[in-house]
Amino acid sequence: MTREKLWTRNFGALIAANGLLFASFHFLLPTITLYAASLGATGMQMGLIGGIFGYSAIFIRLFTDTGVRAFGKKLCLYAGLILCVLATLGYLFFTNINALVFARVIHGFGFGLATTFAAALAADVIPASRRGEGIGYFGLGSTVAMAMAPALGLWLLSEGAVNLFLSSITAALLALFFSYICRGKKMVSELPPVAPIKSSIRNRLCERNTGGPALLTILFGAGYGSVNTFIAMLAAEKSIEGAGLFFVVGTLFIFISRPFGGRLLDRYGAFAVVLPGAISYLAALGLLIWAPSLAWLLVASAFYGLGAGALLPALLTWMLNQVHPDRHSVASATFYNMLDIGTSTGIMVLGTVAGEIGFTGMFGWIAAIMGAFLLLAVIQYRSRDTNEVSFEEIEDAE
Repeated sequence: MTREKLWTRNFGALIAANGLLFASFHFLLPTITLYAASLGATGMQMGLIGGIFGYSAIFIRLFTDTGVRAFGKKLCLYAGLILCVLATLGYLFFTNINALVFARVIHGFGFGLATTFAAALAADVIPASRRGEGIGYFGLGSTVAMAMAPALGLWLLSEGAVNLFLSSITAALLALFFSYICRGKKMVSELPPVAPIKSSIRNRLCERNTGGPALLTILFGAGYGSVNTFIAMLAAEKSIEGAGLFFVVGTLFIFISRPFGGRLLDRYGAFAVVLPGAISYLAALGLLIWAPSLAWLLVASAFYGLGAGALLPALLTWMLNQVHPDRHSVASATFYNMLDIGTSTGIMVLGTVAGEIGFTGMFGWIAAIMGAFLLLAVIQYRSRDTNEVSFEEIEDAE
């Protein structure tokens, strides 16, 4: 049987747009609080500037369903990218801390919209039979951005804040350009939209039928965000130099795992990727806790890359396969909301724990979280409390 075509102009443009969107964001991730400090921000104000972004993104995603029905996915994506550009322009011109906080809220709104609808549009252009593989490739652009943009952002800030913000604006504008390229053929399925769902705040936050992968995404977000945030501190506590190489090696193994994991998911279902991905990530944490040298830290980064590269796209694909194609935008919003909730909460709680017991001990807590992830995944696997068949395949069978 001939495989459906995956690589199209629309799909390639969306990969580029998503990667540039994340580059624009990650230029600012380690630098915006440093910039605020240079303007005289207090510790509390810097914490607010750093944290309010994620909560703004979560808030705007509550209105994903309303937005897609009123304006469509493409216009919502455009709106998000334009808000990102305007917010970054605000950083460039605002020197008042309160105005900077306002720009940060607007940026969170824009990033929340843009990430949600870029993923939803990707789900539309990827053939259902190759969705796992396609989502894996879709995330490679953001993976490169996460590996390279923070260090580049710090260098740009050292050359002047204007250079930093202009680079971020340029990346966001290029993301807008590539999203515009996707205007060719009809991008959404011909299936009629399902009736609007009257939902509570809870259902807006987490789309129905996605509870299993949503809970796992929260747990993984707590572990993933904490490793990324505190790995340098762990290395310093162990007197290991060159910890920046952890992300270089990890990114390489993410590239290796993405296409392979996606094909495995398309053929055997989500658990065929989620279970080994969790085991690989747990192995990485065990090695990080024990690692006496840079060499072992880099061995751990290989397992980290294989695990993270498998789990992130698998959890997103699992959610997309759980819903009607008309609900892809809401499922995408659910994924990013759960990831943000897990990441923000994990960093705050585990950062406090590290202050009491040190970073090596705190990484033991991360291992416990991922152990709970694996246990819940096994329970769901044994109960088969998941729809391993996509809605497109169900309708074809009927």
